[in-house]
Amino acid sequence: MIKIICLGKIKEKYLTDLINDYQTRISRYHKIEIIELKDEDNLLKEEQKIMSFINNKDFLITLEIEGKECTSTEFASLIKNTFITHSNITFVIGSSLGLSENIKKKGNFALSFSKMTYPHGLFRGILLEQIYRSFKINNNETYHK
Repeated sequence: MIKIICLGKIKEKYLTDLINDYQTRISRYHKIEIIELKDEDNLLKEEQKIMSFINNKDFLITLEIEGKECTSTEFASLIKNTFITHSNITFVIGSSLGLSENIKKKGNFALSFSKMTYPHGLFRGILLEQIYRSFKINNNETYHK
């Protein structure tokens, strides 16, 4: 299963449409769950909420500006190789406060999509698109480049 834990509610219809579209596309390949948590005014409260949804057996990918950047093909390989050893991949997208050090330390892989900062709803859509793209790549299916 792929699990995406994220903070903050998406209010814009065009972003919820984007997220729902890619969630549906991914579900043709793999089970996916998006866990949307209310953002808080401090990292400790957010950490507690996030940790309650993380299973110790999950491969945890934290989304961090300081993380490793990779190409879509490298990301596809990460997904493919991780599913060989783990049944669940959990992605964590922090709030505007970021992620606590405890969550970062618990992560198996810190991933960065860019040194830039994105709006949370838009980034959620970008992450889902890249997960979908990874399944297309791993299944040798055509997808626009």
